[in-house]
Amino acid sequence: MTNTTTATTIPLSLSQRVIAGAVALLLGLVLLGGTGFAGDFRLHNGAHDTRHAMGFPCH
Repeated sequence: MTNTTTATTIPLSLSQRVIAGAVALLLGLVLLGGTGFAGDFRLHNGAHDTRHAMGFPCH
């Protein structure tokens, strides 16, 4: 006999989806800007290739 579990999903309203999208966008911009303009060379070099692959100028 095999036990199976099912996940229950709760539908989100339009306003909740917009808020989640805005938070994700803001977090992404903070991370991208934080590594793009980091003063510490280790942070800068650690994300260097990824930034250039996405077209983000860093120097």
